[in-house]
Amino acid sequence: MVTVLTANTVSPDLTPIAEWLGAQDPDNVVFAFWIMYIIVNVLSVIVFNLGFARKLPLLKNVIIYGLMFFGNIFMTFLALALPIIESLFIAALVLGIYKLQLRRHQRADTTEQSESH
Repeated sequence: MVTVLTANTVSPDLTPIAEWLGAQDPDNVVFAFWIMYIIVNVLSVIVFNLGFARKLPLLKNVIIYGLMFFGNIFMTFLALALPIIESLFIAALVLGIYKLQLRRHQRADTTEQSESH
């Protein structure tokens, strides 16, 4: 009995977003990377703006966004196999709901104070 071993090409485990963008195709991986990089940057900016309490001066904002965009290159490599985009989306959703509820609560407090005077 002769056993024939064939070399199976093993594709890495990709996230659903990476697979949807076609990252498993070697010809399409650069396109998928850049689309994912844009998505990671947009979601990172949203999470940063929703999560950071106070406004920063312009130069500090430029430095922070520059470092964020540079660091997101490495995050995008991780996003091919880890749920980075999904996690950023959930974080943006939770922080958005929190900010909405906080503003509603603040408006209710200001209307109660104005009615009591």
